[in-house]
Amino acid sequence: MRTWLASAWSLGCRFAKWSAAAAFLALFTSARTMAQEAGGEAGLKVPDLSQVTFLGIDGHKLLLFGIVFCVFGLIFGLAIYSRLKGMPVHKSMRDISELIYETCKTYLFTQGKFLIFLWLFIAVVIVLYFGVLAPVHPTAVTLPIILVFSVVGMAGSYGVAWFGIRVNTFANSRTAFAALGGKPYPIYHTPLEAGMSIGMMLISVELLMMLFILLFIPGDYAGPCFIGFAIGESLGAAVLRIAGGIFTKIADIGSDLMKIVFKIKEDDARNPGVIADCTGDNAGDSVGPSADGFETYGVTGVALITFILLAVKDPKVQVQLLVWIFVMRIMMLVSSAGAYFINGFIAKAKYGNVDKMNYEAPLTSLVWITSIVSIALTYVISYSIIPTLGGDASQWWKLGTIISCGTLAGAVIPELVKVFTSTESRHVREVVSSAEEGGASLGILSGFVAGNFSAYYIGLAMVLLMSLGYLISTLNLGLLMLAPAVFAFGLVAFGFLGMGPVTIAVDSYGPVTDNAQSVYELSLIEQVPGIRQELKKDHGIDVNFERAKEMLEANDGAGNTFKATAKPVLIGTAVVGATTMIFSIIMALTHGLTENVNNLSLLHAPFVLGLITGGAMIYWFTGASTQAVTTGAYRAVEFIKANIHLEGAAAASVADSKKVVEICTKYAQKGMLNIFIAVFFATLAFAFVEPFFFIGYLFSIAIFGLYQAIFMANAGGAWDNAKKIVEVELKQKGTPLHDATVIGDTVGDPFKDTSSVALNPVIKFTTLFGLLAVELAVQLTASQGGDGLTHILAAAFFVVSFVFVYRSFYGMRIRGSAAPS
Repeated sequence: MRTWLASAWSLGCRFAKWSAAAAFLALFTSARTMAQEAGGEAGLKVPDLSQVTFLGIDGHKLLLFGIVFCVFGLIFGLAIYSRLKGMPVHKSMRDISELIYETCKTYLFTQGKFLIFLWLFIAVVIVLYFGVLAPVHPTAVTLPIILVFSVVGMAGSYGVAWFGIRVNTFANSRTAFAALGGKPYPIYHTPLEAGMSIGMMLISVELLMMLFILLFIPGDYAGPCFIGFAIGESLGAAVLRIAGGIFTKIADIGSDLMKIVFKIKEDDARNPGVIADCTGDNAGDSVGPSADGFETYGVTGVALITFILLAVKDPKVQVQLLVWIFVMRIMMLVSSAGAYFINGFIAKAKYGNVDKMNYEAPLTSLVWITSIVSIALTYVISYSIIPTLGGDASQWWKLGTIISCGTLAGAVIPELVKVFTSTESRHVREVVSSAEEGGASLGILSGFVAGNFSAYYIGLAMVLLMSLGYLISTLNLGLLMLAPAVFAFGLVAFGFLGMGPVTIAVDSYGPVTDNAQSVYELSLIEQVPGIRQELKKDHGIDVNFERAKEMLEANDGAGNTFKATAKPVLIGTAVVGATTMIFSIIMALTHGLTENVNNLSLLHAPFVLGLITGGAMIYWFTGASTQAVTTGAYRAVEFIKANIHLEGAAAASVADSKKVVEICTKYAQKGMLNIFIAVFFATLAFAFVEPFFFIGYLFSIAIFGLYQAIFMANAGGAWDNAKKIVEVELKQKGTPLHDATVIGDTVGDPFKDTSSVALNPVIKFTTLFGLLAVELAVQLTASQGGDGLTHILAAAFFVVSFVFVYRSFYGMRIRGSAAPS
């Protein structure tokens, strides 16, 4: 039976490969016969920015100053990087952080090769569309430029992820060492510095690349380059976010379960899974968010640029809006840096010399100060840049208010997240109380309750702020553009990102605090001969090791909370921004809303069927990503149990630790490959079924994905901090209550750090790639005089997708004693 299944599986995989090859061959052959000029994204043209004057200088020259601000942002990030590198740290701690960095480097090199392989799939479609179907410009010039910028986008996501890992692996050991001083402020300030370094570098690099396209690429080529750039960075983010999420939770679960099995302490140096867990903290909670954040800012900007070029007919108004958007993006850097220094001055004055502090308090004030500063500057800049827009002197405050709705959401939503995930949350404490009486079972159920409740509150908050943006858009904005409500939604998403570097900074705070705990334990610093005298002589520290560990654990709770707060902000921008991008597809399909508009209706059956299909895809993705974690964790636990040595060993061998990292990497890539190919070919298949079926599908994955992500992220956050309460506040490590909350946390691990966070890049990648896929389908149907070939290709693409969907479950199932043969 097993042999027959293996043969059938092999045959199915071969059939999938043949189908894919045949589909691409047929598509390419048909494309060669097309001569008609394409519309849509291939025809995007950026107007001459110098035709409009702002503050006494033309738009092109004004944005050149933006490059200077980007350089200042880069210097800011690098200055903090150098400061972190030069901070005092004990050799035992530095050695551990460097070992973590070395394993992270190995992981990133492996992922880089994997990214290049997956990019080839995207390159084929770009060549077909921009090189064959839509040769708006000389193909020999246009196509290489677009391909190059798709690589630039992918490399940007990859590069900032690498920078994030390097900064965080400096900061983790410095934070651990700072705890030895006995004061809480340094162990709060160091992770925040690392986060701001990453945030400023990330936003500055992304904006610099976007400005380069806008200012130095001819207008006829700039539009397609923006699309290529966005698809490239979206691919990079999707791979690094999904694979990183799978990796980190395999390692985390494998490491955590050993606490229950062998009754050992947190981050016990004898556990070979701990180094992999530390690597995973960076791969999942640093690499993933850095790449994801980079892509989020880029894709949201590209969505707005695309809308402006398609929906606004007056070239002068196009220029005004484009320049305004980019000046606002520059303002994000300024407001975030200013708020950081203001908050830093207040925090140091308040907490600099105290013996006890609430680590969440200064992080919360940073978010709110940044939001207030950003909103104030939004109105000042809007009045200065677009005092009159299309002859209307009131549009500046209307557009500024719409953006401010998003900026306000960036502060309000974290507050709502904290209601369900903070260590001070009544919901989190209910998880602990439930676990006290009913063990892991009731604790897990309470986490489900918290996650579901959070989706209600956050969903309604988003609806309220988007509704306000919509109402303002009805005040004569329709005189300037088509579908002003869609533009308003895009601006709300843009406003979400109004405090970009700070959002990334508080998100990056978490992996540093998590790693700092681990570095402390793995360094075995308490066992170093003469360590107390050494610390006193070299650093003037009268060390209290128990207090240091207690502070690091408490700070990790704050890190957990603020990791959770950033997730709904990013998923919110994905959904709201996707609405703007979907409009670009609608514009192309309806020829500027003049034809086939009635197909965007519940009366059009394909549209309704697309709405239903999207939900199926979201729930498959959730299962597939979790299956990869489950199977990988099973293999990691299996290896660790067989190789952990608790007697006669101070620490696990480096070879065993690297083996666990290898297991995590293997299953992260296997899971990612299945997911990517299934999503890639599903996008092609559904775009080729029927264009308005595909529109329904895109809306559906955005809405289903939003609520699935919020539920999973906040349920996971509640379980995580319930465990932290038991460890820090109740001091019940090693008890049945602790075991119950550890089990809850292992359930929450793939919820919050794998499936939920990865839905963000999946939604954006599908929408962006869908721009090209649906144009391919439409052009092919037109060239063939019917949809026969298109439907054949749709079936072939779906077969390929389904094979990898099937493989994501049964090809990666756990084959234990209870597994069927």
